[in-house]
Amino acid sequence: MNKKLHLLYVGSFFLVGIVSTILLAVYGYNYYVTPIEERFFQAGHNALKPSGPYGHGIGILGSLMMIFGVAIYMVRKRMRRFFSFGYLKNWLEFHIFLCSLGPVFVLYHTAFKFGGIVAVSFWSMVAVVLSGVAGRFIYVQIPRSIQGQEIGIKELNEMSDDLMSRLKSEFSINGNILPKLDSIVIKDRYKNLTLWRSFSVMIKDFFYLQTVISQIKKELRKSDISPQREKEILKLAKSKLIMSRRIGMLRTTQKLFRYWHIIHLPFAITMFVIMFIHIVVTIMFGYKWIF
Repeated sequence: MNKKLHLLYVGSFFLVGIVSTILLAVYGYNYYVTPIEERFFQAGHNALKPSGPYGHGIGILGSLMMIFGVAIYMVRKRMRRFFSFGYLKNWLEFHIFLCSLGPVFVLYHTAFKFGGIVAVSFWSMVAVVLSGVAGRFIYVQIPRSIQGQEIGIKELNEMSDDLMSRLKSEFSINGNILPKLDSIVIKDRYKNLTLWRSFSVMIKDFFYLQTVISQIKKELRKSDISPQREKEILKLAKSKLIMSRRIGMLRTTQKLFRYWHIIHLPFAITMFVIMFIHIVVTIMFGYKWIF
């Protein structure tokens, strides 16, 4: 998938998600902002209530999206026979899309009213979504191949050295720029990081990287080089800085990712177990949507 196609792929997810959320909010706004005890008298009550054709329908759709999103990603990730079906990164993006929009549909299904055991499932769902956002942030910090496999430290160092060699040989980078490229890697700052300290360092490094890139850009503009060549140098310099940071943080991010699985999985299991119980009880009481 080339860059433009990938941008269209991800952009379509954003578009569908935003448009769907806006349409749900606009269509049921008067009903959802009405106090719960007064909703019975609203014209749209029969359709928008959790057991109504509209409310029930989006609940089914949201649940199916989450189930399908988890299942298809796990199959692609775990079963070797499916390894050749697209890049894992793209499947992860599809998983995130389904498991982000699905909870929105479920939220509107509840009509913003939840209690009892269903409330446990709902708040577990919220925890899954929020931890998923954190997990995605950690995931992208771990260098991976195009197929989604983690890259070893030896290969990472070779890639980092290759980037530096290219900057020196192809673009004759030296002087004030080389020290700036090495400034982000101070090995001691990555030692014995706690959980919260790790996130703090990641965020600070992100902004520091932007500052270093800005400084390199100023240095380049002092020399007589074409805009195209400047763009190529900045692209390589940014890759070098990101690579250096990820090498320094590799062990810490791997540890964080293991911790994330320990936190994320129980919430997901709780959500799906209670969801299943809720569906069974609903069917037993005769709420079968339009069937």
